[in-house]
Amino acid sequence: MVNWIWLLLMTISVVFAAFTGKLEAVTQAAFEGAKTGVTVSFGLISVLVFWMGIMRIGEDAGLLRKLATLLSPLVRFLFPDVPKGHPALGYIMTNMSANILGLGNAATPMGIKAMQELQKLNPDKETATPAMCTLLALNTSSITLVPTTLIAIRMNYGSAHPAEIVGTTLLATAIATVAAILADRWYRKRAMRPPTLTHQGTDKRPPHTSEGASIPPAANGTAS
Repeated sequence: MVNWIWLLLMTISVVFAAFTGKLEAVTQAAFEGAKTGVTVSFGLISVLVFWMGIMRIGEDAGLLRKLATLLSPLVRFLFPDVPKGHPALGYIMTNMSANILGLGNAATPMGIKAMQELQKLNPDKETATPAMCTLLALNTSSITLVPTTLIAIRMNYGSAHPAEIVGTTLLATAIATVAAILADRWYRKRAMRPPTLTHQGTDKRPPHTSEGASIPPAANGTAS
């Protein structure tokens, strides 16, 4: 769908430029945009390589392992439906550690591996489990101590103080993370509520629990 939207926007811009006689300006803007994209990408690569190296040093020094140990009680609280000692928990903790350090690109592979492990626990392969939804919410809103990507972009565009956004970014991501956790808890409790009966005595809740398991007819509120 996104590809079709972009194709529609580009088609409209080209047609409009052709009718208004500004096709040359559109072509020039397209090439300038491509040039800017390449320039920004090279700047981001250098910063990413630097922080990936720092992360590797921290990993070899045991920093990530200690951070994962500190996050272990929080992860057990946020993912109560994942069995203790399951490989998904290790990937989740690594993903959270990388996000906290602002290494979003490094966190993505660990997040994918965590999702793959959580899918193995999913009884309904077509429906996301609560644990998978929780991971997605945390990965999207993760609290960030050092926003390396944003700092790199500001450096590429000549910012006088590229790191001055650290405080505001920390506050914004902290609020986003708290909001994501509260929303996740609310939806989890809502999914675990007992069924409500209509005036005909039938269950209004869908015939699946939040974990995707079927509810026996005797337990889902159907009158005998």
